Amino acid sequence: MKVGVVTFPGSLDDADAARAVQIGGHDAVPLWHGDHDLRGVDAVILPGGFSYGDYLRCGAISRFSPVMTEVIEAAGKGMPVLGICNGFQILCESHLLPGALIRNDHRKFVCRDQRLRIENNRTPWTSDYAENAEITIVLKNGEGGFVADTATLDRLEGEGLVVARYLDGNPNGSLRDIAGIANQRGNVVGLMPHPEHAVEDLTGAGTEGLAFFTSLAAAVFA
Repeated sequence: MKVGVVTFPGSLDDADAARAVQIGGHDAVPLWHGDHDLRGVDAVILPGGFSYGDYLRCGAISRFSPVMTEVIEAAGKGMPVLGICNGFQILCESHLLPGALIRNDHRKFVCRDQRLRIENNRTPWTSDYAENAEITIVLKNGEGGFVADTATLDRLEGEGLVVARYLDGNPNGSLRDIAGIANQRGNVVGLMPHPEHAVEDLTGAGTEGLAFFTSLAAAVFA
């Protein structure tokens, strides 16, 4: 299948995401932030980085990029969309996901291997994981604290929309240790850690992030 990877001004992890897509068995299709064309892709990844320098708020300017008009429309029709780190921030700014990502509570950039629990394996991006699987992938962010009002947090947990939760300590102040969430339909997932950096042994980070990319084929073509 064809998976689009969007490049915004300031994207850093678009090449890594494209490589993860290829290792996962798919064709990576580059998408440019200024285009009104998704080039016939079956799914979209919004990668990590510092789009538009994180001015105003992280993801706030990227939300208005022409390509996001197409992504929002496609997501509304059920296309799988994954936002990683800065991509998660863009999804929240686009109102494809609830809540927001704010400055880490300790006011420092964090970069480390992070243990997670995959609590929702019913999305197109997580179906290759066992429910409650514990994995270790890379985390790197300065504004990764997920926040939402109590009613939204209760709804996310009550409806099983928390996709991943931090283990062994909260790295950034995210409420209820939330590392990733899905929309109600399940096709849109936002994740603060970086599975694309844990897809091959070559990098030394292991392969526990690979299932985010192999899951896609099973979910779409099952």
